[in-house]
Amino acid sequence: MGFKNHNETMSNKTIAMYKIREILRLYAAGRGSKHISTVTGIARNTVKKYLLQYVRSGHLLGDSALVSDSDLAAIFFNKQEKPSHNERLTQLESLLPELAQRLKKRGVTKGMLYEQYIKSCPGGYKHSRFLELLNRHIGMVKPSVRVAHKAGDKLFVDFTGKKLSTVDKHTGEVIPAEVFVAVLGCSQYTYVRAVASQKKEDFIEACEQALHFYGGVPAAIVPDNLKSAVIKAGRYETRLNESFAAFAAHYGMYAFPTRVYKPKDKALVEGAVKIIYTTIFTRIDTQVYTDLESLNKDILLHLKVHNEALMTGQDYSRLSQFEAIEQQALKPLNPYKYDPALTKLATVSKTGHVNVDRRYYSVPYKYIGKRVKIVYDRSRVQAYNGHELIAVHQRHYDKEKYIEDKEHLASWQRYPAEWNPQHFIAAAEKIDAAVADYIKKVLERTEYPEKNYRACQGILNFHKRVGAARLINACKRAYSFQAYNYGIIERILLSRADFIALDEEVSQDPMPDHDNIRGGDYYS
Repeated sequence: MGFKNHNETMSNKTIAMYKIREILRLYAAGRGSKHISTVTGIARNTVKKYLLQYVRSGHLLGDSALVSDSDLAAIFFNKQEKPSHNERLTQLESLLPELAQRLKKRGVTKGMLYEQYIKSCPGGYKHSRFLELLNRHIGMVKPSVRVAHKAGDKLFVDFTGKKLSTVDKHTGEVIPAEVFVAVLGCSQYTYVRAVASQKKEDFIEACEQALHFYGGVPAAIVPDNLKSAVIKAGRYETRLNESFAAFAAHYGMYAFPTRVYKPKDKALVEGAVKIIYTTIFTRIDTQVYTDLESLNKDILLHLKVHNEALMTGQDYSRLSQFEAIEQQALKPLNPYKYDPALTKLATVSKTGHVNVDRRYYSVPYKYIGKRVKIVYDRSRVQAYNGHELIAVHQRHYDKEKYIEDKEHLASWQRYPAEWNPQHFIAAAEKIDAAVADYIKKVLERTEYPEKNYRACQGILNFHKRVGAARLINACKRAYSFQAYNYGIIERILLSRADFIALDEEVSQDPMPDHDNIRGGDYYS
């Protein structure tokens, strides 16, 4: 297998010089240590040691072919040039694998890692040297090429993994809210918005709000493979959701989803999400919000601070980069907002309603059981029977599940919404105070409320059938009997007893004296 002269590794095993060159060549080509180990047959840890030793020598990886064997031998095998023991370096190198792993967790930043490192190692490296060694270690594990983005080229969009929330002020229920993030590739100028869900309508509206936040349109919008944007994902070609494709076309953008199993395609937006967890979520989490409007108002305040802060290691912010480079590269906005009209067929339920996104909208009761067409957008819900428009409602997004137009309901359906004591008393007072007094007595009965309501409705309906005068007299007579129900009013009217004067209305004049009439004394 080889020569023993100067071709010995730090582990005292024999290795050929061409294998060392193969390691350097593969790494320069972007191959990871695992792949290099498989190809060369050299242990992975040994491969990492060789690469680290070469990087420390100050030579560029791409120039390894120009370095002579003797110079390579001096780098790898000259024990006299072995650097002296560095306790700080040894200490940090032992921590680097754990630090790199922790950096992958949500909300963890390199700045946070340095603060923890310097607390545990007070005599450790300064911030810049720490970052250099940490970045070098991360690069050794998996080399990466930085992608340069053109101004006005791509807008990356996604939802965060972590959610925010609002609280229903009436019930106290905690309602989760999805968080949408958009990042322009060149300037990294960021937009954040809380929305009700990841559904197609909410996603498209959030994308549209982002375009208006930037005041212009990029050449392409790049979502992850969300169901609200993509019907079928593919490595080479993706089938877009029609609504999202229409939205992109409305604003003159290409819709260009990330490739499957290619995390680098969305690295920029994922990096922004990690920063947002620290700069926005940590501040929002301390507050309680009862609606999305107030939540988004505070998000914009914290977002402004985030965009105006200097970027790590730079003397410019995302906002200044956007204004200087990217703003003028964006295309003008379409003056008309995108408002997709979605269509579905629905059968009218037995209660006279149709289902749209778990909210139930009324249609005229005569269409119960029929199949109707529903056309809806962000603001309206319309129902059609063939080409005839039969119902129009404002679109609802709150917890009110049933949205009704009273004109659509049959009389027997209106009881839950309209029938109450005040309703019947008010109707009776319009006829006469005597009718109102009688209705109050009917309502006071210890019957099931709906039974009392039906009796009142029946009594008041006599007004149209027999007139106010007869109904007033019937109520007075029934009141004198202390009988308070629909049936007694009906019998009085049918027997025309309402025409008979009440006892107190009969004349109380004394009977005249007459010879043929015996007086009271006769019976003494």
